[in-house]
Amino acid sequence: MPKGSDLFVAALENEGVERIFGVPGEENLDVLESLRTSSIKLILTRHEQAAAFMAATHGRLTGRPGVCLATLGPGALNLSTGAAYAHLGAMPMILITGQKAVRSAKQARFQIVDIVASMKPLTKMTRQIVSAASIPATIRDAFRTAMEERPGPVHIELPEDVAAEELDSAFVIPVHPLERPVASTAALDSAAETIRAAKRPLVMIGAAGNRPSLIDPLSTFVARTRLPFFNTQMGKGAVNGGSSLYMGTAALSEGDYVHEAVERADLIVAIGHDTVEKPPFLMKSAGGPKVIHVGYQSATVEQVYHPDIEVIGDIGATVEALGELLAGRLSVDDGMLDLRQKILAHLNDRAEEDRFPVTPQRLVHDVRKVMPEDGIVCLDNGMYKIWFARNYRTHVANTLLLDNALATMGAGLPSAMMAAMMYPERRVMAVCGDGGFMMNSQEMETAVRLGLNLVVVILNDSAYGMIRWKQAVDGFPDFGMSFGNPDFVRYAEAYGAKGSRVTAVEDLVPTLEAAFAGGGVHLVDVPIDYSENTRVLVDELRNRTPDVECA
Repeated sequence: MPKGSDLFVAALENEGVERIFGVPGEENLDVLESLRTSSIKLILTRHEQAAAFMAATHGRLTGRPGVCLATLGPGALNLSTGAAYAHLGAMPMILITGQKAVRSAKQARFQIVDIVASMKPLTKMTRQIVSAASIPATIRDAFRTAMEERPGPVHIELPEDVAAEELDSAFVIPVHPLERPVASTAALDSAAETIRAAKRPLVMIGAAGNRPSLIDPLSTFVARTRLPFFNTQMGKGAVNGGSSLYMGTAALSEGDYVHEAVERADLIVAIGHDTVEKPPFLMKSAGGPKVIHVGYQSATVEQVYHPDIEVIGDIGATVEALGELLAGRLSVDDGMLDLRQKILAHLNDRAEEDRFPVTPQRLVHDVRKVMPEDGIVCLDNGMYKIWFARNYRTHVANTLLLDNALATMGAGLPSAMMAAMMYPERRVMAVCGDGGFMMNSQEMETAVRLGLNLVVVILNDSAYGMIRWKQAVDGFPDFGMSFGNPDFVRYAEAYGAKGSRVTAVEDLVPTLEAAFAGGGVHLVDVPIDYSENTRVLVDELRNRTPDVECA
């Protein structure tokens, strides 16, 4: 006779789930047994947080929820950072946690935390299943909710007595496609008329413009309209970065060279901007360019973002319709395209700097050199993220994964592991600071056990470098940011991985090439010199714009 856990796993199979990431516990044992005989593969991680990051990255790359599993209490709470990561980053994900029996209390309150309540501010929906009969509807609703715009995490708690409950019959609810509403004709006409009337229109692509389903519509829109564009950090790669219309990436909120394009524009068409990101530019209350908001949902009005026109509906259908209305009816602003050359020249400055330790510009240059167009670079969070956002050119969508929403440390390695699992034929690299790497470094064992091909670059400055830089910029004494590191080469080898250390700048490319050629999990320890942060991101930009805030 089937039981609740069998129905639960069958419902997950019905949704197309192929993998579940996590650390099971006593309260998951029925689910674990049902998984053992299912088509779903359990990916055992060494920490629940890493499981959540992997599941969220699956959602980001596919548009379909990744699934992670934890037990009650401490295990469930360890998923919290991953839930927030997916919630702010709009990544569809299902979090499954166990719980003690709800119909008895033989262990009193031991390990019991109200996880449903704790997950409420971190998820789109959180629900405890109280009877096996409700499992099919709950799972179908969870996946639908996770994928609907704005996508995000959904939490389901399955108590052990519900998982063990025997059933007379079991069924699952068929999955059906969802069609999103499209923008009104009036809104499309208004937007098209405004764009045609503008002398210097500029497109900005934000996080919600970087959904997997939008790659073709957005690329076609840019090609048809010939409108110059820039992107936010999480919008990077939505359109071919090699395009002659690409103006750059907004890694800072104002004052950077790409903001010269914003200053020149009289209209910004913001496609999929999500204000959860650090602002890519600061709207003025008067005197700045007009802004058209193109989104799945109405704009979230902020002090720095209050668009003049909104076009709400499926973004793919919207840009397709706008392309029809604009194609062949716009004149090219030669001044904007001339400015593009100036911006990119600044970004390429000192890209082949031969100092050692390696400078950020040289690091980005050399990583781009070893990564093919479809190679995937997954960033943790640190000072280097700004340099990759500014300087790294993408040619294929979703080939630079970074987090500009929660911006948590510790996600780089797990996200790269997920990418390596999904795309075993492509080169995948994690770029982590020494601080962020050590927050989930135990997953090196998981990567080795799974037989992944993965290069992990550790930028070694023995400090929490980004905050240390900010501390210095703000005039505070250097305090509380430095630490000691293990021998990273031996550390990697202890997990069964390979390790290398770069000791000269000219060795970086050969070392990375050898790491990829050797296969398996390979850690590369790279000493980094962040003195360029102050020269470029403070002194140079303040000379361009004296009152700029460089943070």
